[in-house]
Amino acid sequence: MKNRALLIAFHFPPQSESSGIQRTLSFAKHLDSFGWTPMVVSAAPMAYERKNSSQLASVPAELVVRRPLALDAKRHLGLRGRYPQLIALPDRWSSWWLFAVPAALAMVRKHKPEVIWSTFPIATAHLIGMTVQRLTGLPWVADFRDPMLQVDFPSNPLQRKVFAWIERQAIQRCTRATFTTQGALASYKARFPAELHHKFEVIENGYDEQSFAQAPTETTPPVAAGQPRRITLVHSGVLYTEGRDPTAFLKAIALLRQQGRVDAAGLHVILRAPSEIPYFKELVQTCGVADIVSVEPPVPYREALREMLEADGLLVFQGTPFNRQVPAKIYEYFRARKPVLGLLDPAGETAGMLLAAGFEDVASMTSTDAIAPVLERFVKAIADGTAHVASEELVAASSRTHRARQLAQLFDQSRGQALASQPGVSSH
Repeated sequence: MKNRALLIAFHFPPQSESSGIQRTLSFAKHLDSFGWTPMVVSAAPMAYERKNSSQLASVPAELVVRRPLALDAKRHLGLRGRYPQLIALPDRWSSWWLFAVPAALAMVRKHKPEVIWSTFPIATAHLIGMTVQRLTGLPWVADFRDPMLQVDFPSNPLQRKVFAWIERQAIQRCTRATFTTQGALASYKARFPAELHHKFEVIENGYDEQSFAQAPTETTPPVAAGQPRRITLVHSGVLYTEGRDPTAFLKAIALLRQQGRVDAAGLHVILRAPSEIPYFKELVQTCGVADIVSVEPPVPYREALREMLEADGLLVFQGTPFNRQVPAKIYEYFRARKPVLGLLDPAGETAGMLLAAGFEDVASMTSTDAIAPVLERFVKAIADGTAHVASEELVAASSRTHRARQLAQLFDQSRGQALASQPGVSSH
């Protein structure tokens, strides 16, 4: 008989704004292959500002999913977007706790899971996991993904205090704590006592092979003899004015065109779903590269994967504020087997991962002068067919199936630890 695991996650289909849905969804799809039957407590769809119903097709039909009410303090409880801070602690969906805890307890009574798992960055998810753990005594795996507390996040002092309390309680009470990068794990080892370090484990993000199989590419018509080939580069996902700011990159394109090294006939850059589309369109216009760079709206997940597969090269932006994080899209980029250009802080975790994987086209995200020669070299290598792509070993190690196996092993250990702690009960 398979064991059961209760997964608590705010980001889950049909939510479409966060790539975090893929982490929970992949565990929900693959844990069953490693001896654990998952079930999910998520949020009612009304909680999500952006939804994509097509994502629901990815949820296994046999998966038990409960979606208790979660009100957004800004959209549902605020007045013209303004709301009291106290009803948005630890986050805007704090009301989810009121409805999710009874739903989770009902699932525990009915399905008798052996382990609880909750995932950040919605801090209320860890509050729910903590509450259910205290009321049931079940082992709890707290998935932090990235650090809850960072240098400038949360910036609000009161919210920061609440986050710090939740983080401290979670680390003390959970059976295991997981992170997506070695840098995140190192930051927790630096801040928490050595006797808690045995709880810490890295389970990276990854790609889902089934999603790629369902995103076939279109055949590209051959380029006529004598005609220049137009190289297409794609960045897929959210950009920010800080941390993932493409300004220096856009200026580098303008500089290279000024020098006669690139033009619209030979280069096309797509910024797909950068979030604030009007802002980034205006930025592209201001930099004078609107004929080379297009800012495009979000598309369904599988269409985004197909665009990656059809691109000539892929872009990743990850600046200093995110030095201890690795964007989930990196693993999809590896699976797409495309050249990758990193616009990064060279001291960050993402830069280190790319360089270790053999991707040497990395430049400081904030330096136009640093980006321009690397971009020119990158485009030339693609045109010559000499650009580096991920090895088969790296692709295999980056799959979400592999990550689900790692999580199942943690569940096994957590269950065994819980059984061993019961008087007169053996875990064998």
